[in-house]
Amino acid sequence: MSTLFTNARLCLPNGRVESGALRVRDGRIAAVGPQVIRESFDEVIDCGGNLLSPGLIDIHVHGALGRDAMEATPEAFETICRFHASGGTTTLALTTVCASWLDIGAVLDTARQWRPESGRTGARLAGIHVEGPYFSPERRGAHRPDFLRVPGENDADHWRRYVDVITKITLAPELPGMEWLIPQLVEAGIAVSGGHSDAWDEDAQRAFSHGMRQVTHTFNCMSTSRRRGALRVAGLLEAALAKPEVVCEVIADGHHVSPTLLRMLWNAKGADRVALITDATAGAGLEPGAEFELGGISCRVSEGVAMTADGAALAGSTARMIDCLKNVVTLAGVALPEALRAATVTPAATLGLECETGSLTPGMNADLIVFTNDFSICQTWVRGRRVFDAYA
Repeated sequence: MSTLFTNARLCLPNGRVESGALRVRDGRIAAVGPQVIRESFDEVIDCGGNLLSPGLIDIHVHGALGRDAMEATPEAFETICRFHASGGTTTLALTTVCASWLDIGAVLDTARQWRPESGRTGARLAGIHVEGPYFSPERRGAHRPDFLRVPGENDADHWRRYVDVITKITLAPELPGMEWLIPQLVEAGIAVSGGHSDAWDEDAQRAFSHGMRQVTHTFNCMSTSRRRGALRVAGLLEAALAKPEVVCEVIADGHHVSPTLLRMLWNAKGADRVALITDATAGAGLEPGAEFELGGISCRVSEGVAMTADGAALAGSTARMIDCLKNVVTLAGVALPEALRAATVTPAATLGLECETGSLTPGMNADLIVFTNDFSICQTWVRGRRVFDAYA
């Protein structure tokens, strides 16, 4: 199967946007540039002068259209992946909440079985981001307190059983037992991210020394600088900003983080150490006022964001990745090529997929999106297969 994309403005790996064409053969990018040899093709796509870029990669998404990853069914997974493909996402990591061992295990088991089938009608499933249950009670956000726990001596063995399907585990590095759990997870090949944490600077530094290289939804549910006696001490936020190799997730939905904070994060880390995420929950795609559940907590869609029903806390977002990309460009003043890098190359690297997807490079998977100047998705392609068409 071969496809030619013509009349496109190509978002190239060097950060430039140039007019040209792109050729796909057997699900991979075969050629890209101003002059692409015209031969016989099964399909020719006229991009109409719109932007053609790598597909967006969301490493933190819970749900959409009333469905949640915690349902642990192929039907729920497919609904979520199809919805987010309409927002330009071609690869995603479904994300758990604090729950029982049994319920989290069911999500992991379903993902292991269903993942090879993903990408046929929506975004491809990279794996499962295990968010919880090792959280600070003070920073738990919209997670049930009765499922919080500290690590037990056999926990590392439990997670090792799922090393093939876990993309990362978010945990609070200050909890008792993290000094041995984090290095065991890292040694097993499981990425560790700090989040839902009330850590002091020394807690964060200890976790970094053991191999923690990410933080989850930066600014949200994490400690910041505070006084210890007469001294002011960094929290997890400042520790992550100051550590060059740490990748910072950020929910760029226009609600969780202000434009000033987005810009500050960009100035501190740069596109190679910022990963845009939606943190979308089951409220994504639902009408204002619609009700849904997140890990057994009643929530509601309100004014473009998801809230707990009592209005006390944010409950993830209702955004798609194209919305986050637009916000970073229009609200924080980040150049489009940089913003795209934080939505493609950087998250691909956190998943270990940087050699497979994330750039318009020959040999890469043909994970592509066509979108307009005002950030409307026209088409989404996963491995050369069209999974969304705004005009169909």
